[in-house]
Amino acid sequence: MLGFLKQPVVVTAEINVNLVALTVMGLVNRLWALSYPRAVVFDEVYYGQFVSLYMKRIFFVDDSGPPFGHMLLAFGGYLGGFDGNFLWNRIGAEYNMNVPIWSLRLLPALTGALCVPLAYQILVELHFSHCAALGAALLILFENSLITQSRLMLLESVLIFFILLAILSYLKFYNLQKCSPFTAGWWFWLLLTGVACSCAVGVKYMGLFTYMLLLAIAGVHSWHLIGDQTLSNVSVLCHLLARGLALVVVPVAMYLSFFYVHLTLLYRSGPHDQIMTSAFQASLEGGLARITQGQPLEVAYGSQITLRNVLGKPMPCWLHSHKSTYPIRYENGRGSSHQQQVTCYPFKDVNNWWIVKDPGRQQLVVSNPPRPVRHGHIVQLVHGITTRYLNTHDVAAPLSPHSQEISCYIDYNISMPAQNLWRVEIVNRESDTDVWKTILSEVRFVHVNTSAVLKLSGASLPEWGYRQLEIIGEKLSKGYHQSILWNVEEHRYGKSQEQKEREVELHSPTQADISKNLSFVARFTELQWKILTLKNEDTEHKYSSSPLDWITMDTNIAYWFHPLSGAQIHLIGNVLTWASANVATLVYVCLFLWYLLRRRRKICDIPEDAWRLWVSAGGLCVGGWAVNYLPFFMMEKTLFLYHYLPALTFQILLIPVVLQHLTDHLCRSQLPKNAFSALMVAWFSSIYLVYRTFSPLTYGEPTLSAAELRALRWKDSWDILIRKH
Repeated sequence: MLGFLKQPVVVTAEINVNLVALTVMGLVNRLWALSYPRAVVFDEVYYGQFVSLYMKRIFFVDDSGPPFGHMLLAFGGYLGGFDGNFLWNRIGAEYNMNVPIWSLRLLPALTGALCVPLAYQILVELHFSHCAALGAALLILFENSLITQSRLMLLESVLIFFILLAILSYLKFYNLQKCSPFTAGWWFWLLLTGVACSCAVGVKYMGLFTYMLLLAIAGVHSWHLIGDQTLSNVSVLCHLLARGLALVVVPVAMYLSFFYVHLTLLYRSGPHDQIMTSAFQASLEGGLARITQGQPLEVAYGSQITLRNVLGKPMPCWLHSHKSTYPIRYENGRGSSHQQQVTCYPFKDVNNWWIVKDPGRQQLVVSNPPRPVRHGHIVQLVHGITTRYLNTHDVAAPLSPHSQEISCYIDYNISMPAQNLWRVEIVNRESDTDVWKTILSEVRFVHVNTSAVLKLSGASLPEWGYRQLEIIGEKLSKGYHQSILWNVEEHRYGKSQEQKEREVELHSPTQADISKNLSFVARFTELQWKILTLKNEDTEHKYSSSPLDWITMDTNIAYWFHPLSGAQIHLIGNVLTWASANVATLVYVCLFLWYLLRRRRKICDIPEDAWRLWVSAGGLCVGGWAVNYLPFFMMEKTLFLYHYLPALTFQILLIPVVLQHLTDHLCRSQLPKNAFSALMVAWFSSIYLVYRTFSPLTYGEPTLSAAELRALRWKDSWDILIRKH
């Protein structure tokens, strides 16, 4: 039984020295002096704020994309023991000792370093030589722009890492498909493809471009698989289901999990939650939740309520009135009703309180038991402080003459009778007998006499209206635009019939149990919609650029400038690498079209295997460049040079593809091959020389003199900062 002990246990392993060396060089290249500079560099001022909010568990919304990338940066801060206490208020601000800057920059630097061996592996899996793969990795290693972006607390290097990981995983899966489908390795690489795609999209929505490219490639491969007569119908179905699970279901599930973790971590109220609905705000600890805890759920006749407009644009606001009246005549000579003003006010105020009254009764208190208001019921809305009734009539609104004026009715004993009956319509109801609920119900108020709908126009009133937002009666009430939807935010059951006692009651705070938490699906849906639709005011930035400027690198970005020494960091690429990438793309497209035309004439210039390799590798690299570059021409947002880096990475992978093809198929004899090899050595030496030349602007040291800085301004359009003495 113990015979196996007579022989030693031997473990053998194959080590790719190229891969190990590239990984080490990438780590040294990206991690060297990572804590320098100890100052806020460019967009670190932007991402640092979110890291601090994560540390303090305060909710925020970032319209630039999903939360996974922010969570990775925050994880780096967590590993370094960062407590979030730093004021990210300006570029160049010195970090104090409380900020673990090395830890915060670590994950972007690691992912940037790992892009080097990933590029090597991708070329190997595409069946190119190890020499070509080594060239691709070294081009990534010595690309100044990629180094700069990965050494700071930014997300582009993380995005590129997951993009390359997704490409590599799919190539490994596809190569295993030919010999060993449904093995453990086959499943691993297929699932890793879906995971990496989801992570890329979760870091930035730019990752969606590469995800769609991989789905298209997988779709083409699946189509070929369906036509494979050697496979049974059951086998084909299993292949398709496996791809659907790994490339669709897994990414969607992971994407949802990013938001689940995000919302779980950020459970406290903060300044960003003002743009969310009342229901969302009430699900957060503090803020609105502190106000709305324990308040009645069902709105009843006699309820005292505040009504928040669901739209939240141009700012969150509440239905409001005050004793001031509309002017008798406006600036254009048009007359008004001279009734009490009704506006939408963007601040909490006692004049935001209204009382829901039963038109058939005089009482303004809740009966015992309360009589709930249901969908379709007719109510009157009485302003709590002035006791005037919400009213509309056939008088033009102040700033929207096509719509009706909304006022609080004052009896001037003239021929303008009160028209203050409103029908409550619950838009998100489940049945026509639903009860009007605090926070949860989105309602619209339809005027009984004129069928006009209570609506926020969004226009700011003049000085006589205290610059508050205009409320109108919109006669065209098709659909349910958010500007006509309202929800009850604060709510109490009225107890005082006397006006003076009621005013005291209205001034007192509502009692405060966070019992109205939204489900995750509801919170995810709302947050996702806000991310996609929320637009910051895009202003022209000094270093913004157009996509046309990126190809030739006619622009740069000054990331950091030391006020005393003049040391600086710029986003500038390796000029020779960028030019080579453009030439490689042009050569590939021209050769591809030439081969394609010749093949239509039944002339095959290269073997069939070489043609398939040329098409697949070029389709991946040129396709990756196109999907990550061309969409920016259709985007209405402020763009910067770093947006081009994912597309550039695909172009860099194309360079050795084209060079090997030229060597193998266009250099027929040994002499041209030797000359071409010598040219490649000179070319690559020049790339390294350019990398070293611009490394002071990549790493921020050593400090250069004014003359040396002027010498680095290879293009007139570059903005190299020179300190004035």
